Amino acid sequence: MTNINRLIKDHKMLFLITNRNMIKRPTLSHVIEEAIDGGVNAIVLREKDLSYDELIIIAKDIKDKIQHKDVLFIINRNLKVAKEINLDGYHMGFHDLVKEKPKWHKLLGVSVHSLEEAIIAEEKGASYLLASHVYETDCKKGLKGRGIDFIKEIRENVNIPVIALGGINHENVEEVMSTGVEGVAVMSYIMTDEHPFMAAKRIKDNM
Repeated sequence: MTNINRLIKDHKMLFLITNRNMIKRPTLSHVIEEAIDGGVNAIVLREKDLSYDELIIIAKDIKDKIQHKDVLFIINRNLKVAKEINLDGYHMGFHDLVKEKPKWHKLLGVSVHSLEEAIIAEEKGASYLLASHVYETDCKKGLKGRGIDFIKEIRENVNIPVIALGGINHENVEEVMSTGVEGVAVMSYIMTDEHPFMAAKRIKDNM
């Protein structure tokens, strides 16, 4: 577990957003451990259908397994779990941030979908931005990608790290990174692969 600013200084960031319903390995923690070995720098635990009691069991298990790895552990939209087990970061949607900034003094990630949202999120205290969707993705079928110029514009107008999301794979990640973003985030590309280590490595090698 580590600090995002040091990680970004030393590495190109590869975020893995979880979805245990996609996996082809025995457990979610198996996928995460293999993906980290393949080059993932940050885990965003995003299991929205679980209760607090179910989620904290999974979160504790993952934390135990990765606590000695040089990787960030972030949770999506469950501040109670983030505080309870002292995670590295908390991730939230832009509209939730606008309603009320959380009482959280560690890493704060915010999802944005426009330059305006990106600027406001930074003003309201975001530590990093997850900007999407770059390309069309199976996770958001029918939603057209916003393209490379979208993330390039955000990168040029904010002073915090920008992580690109949406339809990113080993074939297009080089194009995405050419915009100057600090990294990329993926879900299905790694989650659905029978070999998470190789999936992560394919992307990382092309960043």
